[in-house]
Amino acid sequence: MPRIHLPSEVTGTVWKVEVSAGDPVSADQTLVILESMKMEIPLTAPRAGVVLELLVAEGESVAEGQTVVVLE
Repeated sequence: MPRIHLPSEVTGTVWKVEVSAGDPVSADQTLVILESMKMEIPLTAPRAGVVLELLVAEGESVAEGQTVVVLE
């Protein structure tokens, strides 16, 4: 399967990380929850796969468009 680079949809902070590298995930599973302007924005898997890389940590700032998770 091709790799999928999942970007942040907003500029904000990583509020919670729900997965680790190597974890299998299902379609629509929440991977990371971002916080922006006091709103929680979940980043979900577009399809089933395995987390190859987790490029952020809780409390870290992210920019809109920044890759947060890589799935295979």
